[in-house]
Amino acid sequence: MRQDQLSQKIDWLSVLLYGALVIAGWLNIYAAEYDPEINQSLFDFSTSAGKQLIWIGTSVLIAFTIFFFDYKFFDSFAYIIYGIVMAMLLFILIGGKEVAGSKSWLGVGGFGLQPSEFAKFATAFALAKYLDHATRRLSDLNTLGVAFAIILLPMGLTVLQGDTGTALVFAALVVPMFREGMPPLLLVVALSVFVAFILTLLVSQTVLLAGIAVVTLLALGLNARTPKRLVYIIAGAIVVTSIVRSVDFILTDVLKPHQQKRVLSMVNPNIDPLGAGWNVTQSKIAIGSGGFGGKGFLEGTQTKFDFVPEQTTDFIFCTIGEEHGWIGSLLILGLFTTLLLRLIYLAERQKSTFSRIFGYSVVGIIFFHFTVNIAMTIGLFPVIGIPLPFFSYGGSSLWAFTILLYSFLKLDAHRMQVLQRW
Repeated sequence: MRQDQLSQKIDWLSVLLYGALVIAGWLNIYAAEYDPEINQSLFDFSTSAGKQLIWIGTSVLIAFTIFFFDYKFFDSFAYIIYGIVMAMLLFILIGGKEVAGSKSWLGVGGFGLQPSEFAKFATAFALAKYLDHATRRLSDLNTLGVAFAIILLPMGLTVLQGDTGTALVFAALVVPMFREGMPPLLLVVALSVFVAFILTLLVSQTVLLAGIAVVTLLALGLNARTPKRLVYIIAGAIVVTSIVRSVDFILTDVLKPHQQKRVLSMVNPNIDPLGAGWNVTQSKIAIGSGGFGGKGFLEGTQTKFDFVPEQTTDFIFCTIGEEHGWIGSLLILGLFTTLLLRLIYLAERQKSTFSRIFGYSVVGIIFFHFTVNIAMTIGLFPVIGIPLPFFSYGGSSLWAFTILLYSFLKLDAHRMQVLQRW
């Protein structure tokens, strides 16, 4: 396909939404660290905003480069890309640089790269390639087991690096698996496990176990019409019961002390208001103080006095809430929602199974980051340290999301062509 033909096939709405989110993120990074006494320029490369501009420029270059790739590259080299990134994750365990208690960074000159960010699109490629086979069905236990192994390998390596938050993002890859025929009951069990974990922190185990027994009996009476369903219901009840019984062990022996405090602070922010609960409390104050229309660009007082730590990265959304209020927050939510809906539409129109699976992987990863990051800033989810896509300061994150999005847009531009492997 010639470049003039390619430009007509590119989904420019997605490109426009990407550009709007990236520019809005850059302006909010500038606002988050703005000091009226110094009055630094947007283009001062000693500031986070100036450095982010460099990352934006290189991301644009990456996007253009992807469009010059042969569209069959992603399918043909999926396993190779996956293997290279897994090797990088293994190397990090030995020679990685530790930042904020997480040994997940690779020092390159004066910059740092986080391979676990790139593992997201590498895993999405590998999963799409594996499932793009006529004989593989996610209703088959062998296929399901291999698919989960592809996801669990980078997840486990990331956990070993001490970056539990990023590791959880790989769970978003159940979205394409669910679309491709994974038994819905598995998704229900997974959500039940999460809900059970949270409820165990709020309600006594005796009450929860009694509730699980009642729900299991109802499910058996209403839905256990085949031996397979009977096994699923009983297995689900056992898993959820095990989670309830093991919460104390997870809190005390698996999670690190600062992670324990974050989880408990989500349930009760007053448990450590000057420690683990400080970030979320100040973030909610900042967002709430913005009111309906906000205080105005560069006028956020919570920002100016550095009440909210990590405000250019994990807590960038509270800058939006404080300076642009409910209206600004709604606009950003609208941009993300529009992008996600557009990507779902693009994924559904793919002729290639590989492209469709990869498209839903992009949707799942962006949705997870978007919802969890905002939920963190308003106290609905523990602070696990994952960025807001296209917004938060950082090159690794922006590069990874750019590669995710534009690889899919490249595949979409060739959706009418048969995806033949090299």
